[in-house]
Amino acid sequence: MIILFDLDGTLIDSTEAILESFHHALDTHDYPRQPDEDIKALIGYPLDIMFTEVGVNEKNVWDFVATYKNHYRDISTQKTILLDCAREAVLKAKDFATLGIVTTKTGLYSRILMEHFELMEHFDVLIGREDVKHPKPHAEPILKAIEALNLDSKDIWMIGDTKLDLISAKNAGINSVAVLSGYDSYDTLKEFSNIIFSDVLEAVGYIYERKISHNKLSNTIV
Repeated sequence: MIILFDLDGTLIDSTEAILESFHHALDTHDYPRQPDEDIKALIGYPLDIMFTEVGVNEKNVWDFVATYKNHYRDISTQKTILLDCAREAVLKAKDFATLGIVTTKTGLYSRILMEHFELMEHFDVLIGREDVKHPKPHAEPILKAIEALNLDSKDIWMIGDTKLDLISAKNAGINSVAVLSGYDSYDTLKEFSNIIFSDVLEAVGYIYERKISHNKLSNTIV
């Protein structure tokens, strides 16, 4: 079994670091500040799309992204927290599945964060924005993670907090579970999944129970 996790809103909360870095980039390039809620509504999308969505010209967007990343790198570990139950969820999942991370964050900074929280050792693959041409909701990030794991498993799950995670999973032909600990609302998630839990630990518990039930059924048939 393979379980792939999103990061922001699923395992970690880096909202403070994201907002501060976003505003820093806008200020640095003399661009009008945007409401926090408008920025938060875009978390989960790649940075270039986030800046484009608030009106930054496409020809200048990568300058904003570079400024954002430079600031984020300096503050991310200090202004990011591990979500409640996230550590317990990862440790529980590791007992019965091979784990990976699929995120639109920069993979380098994602790895640094997970090492900071002493969890990176439990993941066998991490796919970040720089690892793919087409980020979520495209299937590529998930398919690339599966390919890197090189396991003969048809039982593959994606756990995420936004519709991008769920659509990406559907496009990749794998199962998905939504969690309410992040940025998309229940009503939004409900459009793309009937399996929704409060947090990642509940999601892992559900997947575990599915695995146990499947094993019992297989033994009964045999």
